[in-house]
Amino acid sequence: MPESAMILHHYALSPFSEKVRAMLGYAGLSWQSVTTDEMPPRPMLAPLAGGYRKIPVAQIGADVFCDTRTITREIARLSGKPELALEGVDEEVRAFVAETDLALFMAVMMSSVGLRVNIKLFRALSFGQLLRFFKDRIQIGRTSTVPRISLKEARARTREHLADMETRLQAQPWLFGDKPCIADFSAYHALWFLREVAESTMLQPFPSVLAWMDRIKAFGQGASTPLSQEGALEAARKTRPRPLPEAATQDALLGKTVQVTPTDYGQVPSTGTLVYRDDNHIVVALANAGDAVVHVYFPADGFEVREAL
Repeated sequence: MPESAMILHHYALSPFSEKVRAMLGYAGLSWQSVTTDEMPPRPMLAPLAGGYRKIPVAQIGADVFCDTRTITREIARLSGKPELALEGVDEEVRAFVAETDLALFMAVMMSSVGLRVNIKLFRALSFGQLLRFFKDRIQIGRTSTVPRISLKEARARTREHLADMETRLQAQPWLFGDKPCIADFSAYHALWFLREVAESTMLQPFPSVLAWMDRIKAFGQGASTPLSQEGALEAARKTRPRPLPEAATQDALLGKTVQVTPTDYGQVPSTGTLVYRDDNHIVVALANAGDAVVHVYFPADGFEVREAL
């Protein structure tokens, strides 16, 4: 596997990991698969991503990408398909993705809660892991800034979302035209969980949506090879981060130790030296992966940067 191949830290039931896996399949990329735990602590991932607690995390050598917004930029770059990144689509698509990736995602996931999901969790996790999993998810819910809604409201919002998608997909094969873009994969992963994991019947009245999901599933997940967590660390240690562009403006925090924290949920800070920031990226350097320095990329939108005290 070439050093430029993407390494994906993920687990099977992670919806956002499925978003990336499906996109890798569409892009026809080869990648390396590192299976990680469903919840922290993740001691082998921490030297690469700091305190960042969400999954997936992607890696190319000593460059680490947190949040699917930075991961999809890399997939778009590697595949030559700019429409797979937010920067490659218009404002209408960006607005759809912003709504679908957060508020609608939460509504669909709430609608997925049920016996079948619990059974699959019991099969996948030990009793102790289950206790930690539910404690972790409860804590995320308590600290989340996403507006809370009832289960009834979540199901109503999910049906409205499906009805809107059904109308779009009756007129064209993909949500915004004749070929897939980032919007399709952003809408797919939560519905994948609803259909494949929760085995919900909510999708049955929407045949165009089901056919669209089948088309995405048919892309597969690209050519992946397994890699150990130790192997991912070694990949970072034996390479150097790629050169960064020159900052367009002088940032007062450049060169200082900062904390980068999500503003929506999973609000655990990552601490490192700020080495770059522009309208799209925040990049911090971590020097705790053995003798290596890694550059960790975050999206500028949805993340807060503060000087560490």
